Amino acid sequence: MSLLQQNSQEQDDAARGEELTKGSSNALLPSVIAALVVIVAIFLYVKLGEKAPVATGEVSNVQAHEMHRETSAFDAAGAAMPQEKFEQVLVSAHVKLHNQSKLPLFLHQAMANVTLDDGILTSYAATPTDYERAFKGFPELAPFHGTPLPSEPTIQPGQSVEGDILVSFRLNKQQWDARKGLDFTFGFRYQPLLKITPTGPVVDR
Repeated sequence: MSLLQQNSQEQDDAARGEELTKGSSNALLPSVIAALVVIVAIFLYVKLGEKAPVATGEVSNVQAHEMHRETSAFDAAGAAMPQEKFEQVLVSAHVKLHNQSKLPLFLHQAMANVTLDDGILTSYAATPTDYERAFKGFPELAPFHGTPLPSEPTIQPGQSVEGDILVSFRLNKQQWDARKGLDFTFGFRYQPLLKITPTGPVVDR
């Protein structure tokens, strides 16, 4: 084979290789485009499917008071019973909830959650009756007193409800001071829970 024929053969092989490469690239391009279209479609489906929360809220003026408690030495019938002694932290806060949906909302529970090293400790807010009873039983709580959040109110669309809540945790001062976080959860019937982080610091009294 002459040198001229050899060069011609090499050029033909190179041309076929280039055509094969172009063909592979052209075949791959539609697959890449299709994959991108699917990714964009999934993203839009997720974003458009997200619904705004039915309610918004704010928790402010959070105050904590540590106190030592002792249970009664007698039961309701007057019989002697062992006393229980423990440390307790009472937490009060002002709550405002707003219905931004088109339907009435039925609030049925309010909770406070303290995050500790070993998990989350949850306490339900006192009812308005128990709220007032607590302040009558413990005069030192007077600086915390406010208007209690209504019990199981119905919040009409575009309307708001507000008031104070009181919760208690069986924690001593060391445990309370070592907390990792504090937030509040509100439950509406037939709706997802609303979790709120308080604005401003927690004031210890």
